[in-house]
Amino acid sequence: MVSLNVYSVLVVLFLTCGAVMATKENDGIIKENNCETKMGLPFVLEAFTSNFRTRGISNKCCGELVMLGKVCHSALVKRTLENPLFKDLNLVTITTKSSQTWTNCLALIDSPSPST
Repeated sequence: MVSLNVYSVLVVLFLTCGAVMATKENDGIIKENNCETKMGLPFVLEAFTSNFRTRGISNKCCGELVMLGKVCHSALVKRTLENPLFKDLNLVTITTKSSQTWTNCLALIDSPSPST
């Protein structure tokens, strides 16, 4: 019975350390790349609602998101998911939506505009 308790404590410690390390890693990426200062607040909110709610994203915001970069986009989404306020969200759904938003924006920005 004692070994089960020790094992449980070790698992909890391992998971806690992993979560703290992930948070520090994402915070480091965000700080090193100045991620929080690269997009204006209206675009941040629009990208957020595109990733975390069922809403689209405008072409202008897609341009801002692509300028932000994939590294910043991913780190900001991961840090948001670490916030206890969002603990009830489905991680797979948010990660998938975030990836779709990035891919759609990248395709939109990279595609040649029709000549008029």
